[in-house]
Amino acid sequence: MHASQAPSPWVERWSHLVPAGGQVLDVACGQGRHMRWFSGRGHPVVGVDRAPEAVAAIGDLGEAVLADIENGPWPFAGRGFGGVVVTNYLWRPLLATIVDSVAPGGALIYETFAGGNETVGKPSRPDFLLRPGELLRACEGLRIVAYEDGFLDAPERFVQRIAAVRGTGESPPPRHRLASGARP
Repeated sequence: MHASQAPSPWVERWSHLVPAGGQVLDVACGQGRHMRWFSGRGHPVVGVDRAPEAVAAIGDLGEAVLADIENGPWPFAGRGFGGVVVTNYLWRPLLATIVDSVAPGGALIYETFAGGNETVGKPSRPDFLLRPGELLRACEGLRIVAYEDGFLDAPERFVQRIAAVRGTGESPPPRHRLASGARP
């Protein structure tokens, strides 16, 4: 279970990028804090986790999928989502699949641990820490709206995070309102 049930401030800040009414996929959703956030804003939500207790806790919010996405097939093959949210989770073999799950006009909001975190706590294994610029490279096919790579306090941690949108083929591309530092 995540230490807090409050949504990540990064997710809150960039959630306006998800099209109104767009279905949101929360990858490794845990107890569903981001599903609750998006559901409360009128989005249909889908959560996937490998823990049966997590899936049981989110069943009342929307589609709850029990799946080991690291060792089994991707349960959303052929599906696209108006929003894809990932926090505190990294499984490199799925990065491209996660990015590909963003539908045209949809948004990816991703935040997880980065190199340097091993100096302040867990996770500390390189397998679970993004390398410099790794999220940028993974999102090359998307339009990057915001990107950060650095250190955060309370709790101390090193993170990379990105907010990106998939184009719709429109010319010129749609405008995306940049959120101020304040929460929406």
